[in-house]
Amino acid sequence: MRYAHMTRQIGRRTATRLLSQSNLQCPGQAATERDSLTDRQHDWKITPTLQGICGIHGSSHRDASSVVHYAHLAANTKALDMNSRDTRRRFTYPSEMKSEDNSPHRISKPLLFEPEHYRDLTPDDLALLQLSYQKALEALRRNITPKGFSACSLDDNQVYGTDENYRSVWARDGAMTIIWSLDLDDPDIRQCQAATLRTLLTHQTPAGQIPANVSIDNDCPEYSGVGGITSIDSGMWVILAVLRYSETTGDWSIAEDFRHQLQRTMDWLSAHDSNNCGLLEIPEAGDWTDLFARSYHVLYDEVLWQRCLMCYAKVLRHFDEEQQAADYDKWAEHVRVVILRNFWPSTQPHNATDRLPSFSDVQFGLGDARYLVAEITPFNFSWRCDVFGNLLAYLTNLVDRDRALMTFRFLWGVGVNDPGPVKCLYPPVQAGDPEWKPYFTVNLLNLPNHYHNGGIWPFVGGLWVRYIHKLGLKDIARRELVGLARLCATGATHEWEFNEWHHGVTGRPMGKAYQAWSAASFLRACHALHMDPEHIDDGL
Repeated sequence: MRYAHMTRQIGRRTATRLLSQSNLQCPGQAATERDSLTDRQHDWKITPTLQGICGIHGSSHRDASSVVHYAHLAANTKALDMNSRDTRRRFTYPSEMKSEDNSPHRISKPLLFEPEHYRDLTPDDLALLQLSYQKALEALRRNITPKGFSACSLDDNQVYGTDENYRSVWARDGAMTIIWSLDLDDPDIRQCQAATLRTLLTHQTPAGQIPANVSIDNDCPEYSGVGGITSIDSGMWVILAVLRYSETTGDWSIAEDFRHQLQRTMDWLSAHDSNNCGLLEIPEAGDWTDLFARSYHVLYDEVLWQRCLMCYAKVLRHFDEEQQAADYDKWAEHVRVVILRNFWPSTQPHNATDRLPSFSDVQFGLGDARYLVAEITPFNFSWRCDVFGNLLAYLTNLVDRDRALMTFRFLWGVGVNDPGPVKCLYPPVQAGDPEWKPYFTVNLLNLPNHYHNGGIWPFVGGLWVRYIHKLGLKDIARRELVGLARLCATGATHEWEFNEWHHGVTGRPMGKAYQAWSAASFLRACHALHMDPEHIDDGL
């Protein structure tokens, strides 16, 4: 299949012990049948009881300075009045099933944090989750602006130098925040979701590039970051967000108004398939790891690209462009096969008709992998585990459960969730390593265990919780959610900052406070734990 021709034609992730493969039930887990969630006739809402929160001195991180006293927090937090407008919120999911008119159903869900569903947690842990949920909502609302979601709270962060771009609507941050906050039935948040998409799509270049960010102060778009490096993943996240917004709300006006811009975005992205292999060739540091040495075929970007192709096909089908949609579906399937063949080294054939070893088998000689490797180039490869990319691969159904479980066992064994969920890369790159670059010291960001070099990112932690839940390890997922809540409760200046990122060893917060995607990802993880793992098909 010639993908350059297609472009023209289209127009372009401590349970006491890890579980054996044959026994996935966690120690202490009740062997009862999963409760059916689809027939519950309750609304999403926060339970009014904060039982046991007074007198709690919650678990601390290993450093005494990061101890959070939850009794103090409760005494200084506005009471959760279920009749107040701030806390009485409804949450709905589109069903995997379709109605007769092919529109997604909305299914009422049970109470959040009902004790009967969290029996493996202590009352203190349950109270912590209740409080953290409210705090996440507050953090998210701090990022509402007329132009869309800011990357971090404008009123709570000092910016200077290159940090000024935090005062912007970012494409990837904004799109993720949209996707993970769509469950919230809140008019202000819904309006901000739409404004985010319109702001970004309005500033598209004639060639089809979505800006990396748009300044909230002066409406000026920026198409590159430090060093003038482009942001390839911005456009892909926007495509995903447009589809999810349209499907969830039933409002396709943004997709309709920017229909041609969406096609141009796909054309611009397709042009990065410079060798007609179906994958995208990514410039160094050209994605969310914007000061980190990843290039050419980068796992995170290729997983996102495969999902983007599938999502755009759905957009096309909404507009009755079936033949064009089918072409994108074929491209997406090709990308899926290539990712599994090249990024998961194996000594075995990948399928019954696969007589030749894969490219990764020949070049890498890694034997049998436990995860998808981080990067492949014609001249080299990175054997490290891109945690974010591997979590995305299972949550988007690119890898099957058997491989995802293998990856989970590896990640759990090496402790990527210690001291909090979760490190974005394992292991970090040390000075002197062949993958080390001098520019890792720019702004002291990518030192070992910092930032993209093995730092802890709470928004990835939300995906980690969902990944484990989707594997069916529900009690572990709930405990990891508690760990994520403890992490988000810390702050550089205040408690409950939902910080951008934390040091990979100390767990201390080191990024901007009240980060939109950190709060949104936590909320989405809370909602996802009430879905049946066997029937989750929630994309990202």
